[in-house]
Amino acid sequence: MLKTTEYLLLLAFISLSYDNAVFRPMAAKVDLYNNAYGNYEADVYRRIRTFTYGQDFGQTSWVSNEESHEIPALLGLRSNSHVLEIGCGSGLYALSLAESVSCEVLGLDVNEFAVKNANRLATQAGISDRVRFQTCDVSKPLPFQSACFDAAFSNDVICHIPDRLGLLRELHRVLKPGGKLLLSDALVIGGIISHQEIAARSSIGYYLFSPPGENQRQLTEAGFSVLDAKDTTASAVEISARWRQGRENSKVELIALEGEMNFEGLQQFLRCVQALASERRLLRYLYLAQKSQQ
Repeated sequence: MLKTTEYLLLLAFISLSYDNAVFRPMAAKVDLYNNAYGNYEADVYRRIRTFTYGQDFGQTSWVSNEESHEIPALLGLRSNSHVLEIGCGSGLYALSLAESVSCEVLGLDVNEFAVKNANRLATQAGISDRVRFQTCDVSKPLPFQSACFDAAFSNDVICHIPDRLGLLRELHRVLKPGGKLLLSDALVIGGIISHQEIAARSSIGYYLFSPPGENQRQLTEAGFSVLDAKDTTASAVEISARWRQGRENSKVELIALEGEMNFEGLQQFLRCVQALASERRLLRYLYLAQKSQQ
């Protein structure tokens, strides 16, 4: 028998023809990440990132600038810290973190465009000796020795990982005693969601939707102590609205790069994120957890 989450995802992918005031018919798959990372240097994408977030970290997430600046303090980073980022994307935030704290960072991402761009930026910045990036499927065991990182973080990536508990157990394994983990999840169910909305919200890739409290339960099962769970849904509302508007402002340029179908698909995706988050039917939470000192 299908689990609840699997059933919802099945409905999402077989129910892609609909039309109402918010959602229009769209393709089953929309390309966000290959376009964002493959065209990272394009001026139009840089303008949109700056318009959306205020500060360009190469983002494709719901992380506000305030949250970005809080990460070093929340993780307790120091100049001798060895930090792991799950889902590094373009790598610019990891580079900024390494420069501001003088720590070492290793970033992982499954997208080859992202990793190639991140390593190029590290080389250009002259800090590739302490900031590295590599392609890695984190749904499989992490290729590191136990207790080799002081801290780890992951921005809006956990919802993409099929075996969430397996990854959390691996993160617990590779963290040193007392090491902290910071992660966010923008797919915590807060209300009733239609199959059309699930289809639109899932159009850019594989997603898992979580009931309230499930992330805390899995963190605890993986061996962590949960220190905080902060509701950051407002960030998803604001960022999705600005991101969609920024893209609309550059519609002609983006269609030339992405194609009209992909452009419209991403606009619909962003409308869906904004609607579900503003109505608090999908919530975003930021979790801070710690491995025992023993």
